[in-house]
Amino acid sequence: MFKKLILAIAVVLPLSAFAQKFGTVKAEEVLEAMPEYTALSSQIEEASKKYEAEYTKLNDEVNKLYADFQTIQNDPATPETIKERRMQEIQERSQKIQQFLQTAQQDLARQREQGLAPITSKFNEAVKSVGQEGGYTMILPYDPGFILYQGADVVDITPAVRTKLGLK
Repeated sequence: MFKKLILAIAVVLPLSAFAQKFGTVKAEEVLEAMPEYTALSSQIEEASKKYEAEYTKLNDEVNKLYADFQTIQNDPATPETIKERRMQEIQERSQKIQQFLQTAQQDLARQREQGLAPITSKFNEAVKSVGQEGGYTMILPYDPGFILYQGADVVDITPAVRTKLGLK
């Protein structure tokens, strides 16, 4: 009885694989063509430039403090307490710059994540719609570095997804 069941499964599984339809989609290509993605990229780039400008300004201030410190460090008439206070100020400002960089990176990542959520949702809905309309069993992201083998019957649905999203 058990052997017959295994034999039946062994016969049915390959047959069911022939009835399935698979597709791939070049997700990155489609996402980068979406106007929402382009707008988000511009927004992130603009914010990044502002953060970079502020970082440069802060860094210039620390460099000036350090140059001033170098001048007084070699002056034997300057009391040690002043030298120590200046060095402490440089260290504190440097730490603040590091905190600023970390906060800036977190903010840019948050902006990107929040901005991508509706874009990827729209993309996923288009893929789902194309998949349902085309009767696909499964649609996978196309990644030539990951795919070991792809038969001729796997369909690239990228053009259909682009059309569904109104992209050229």
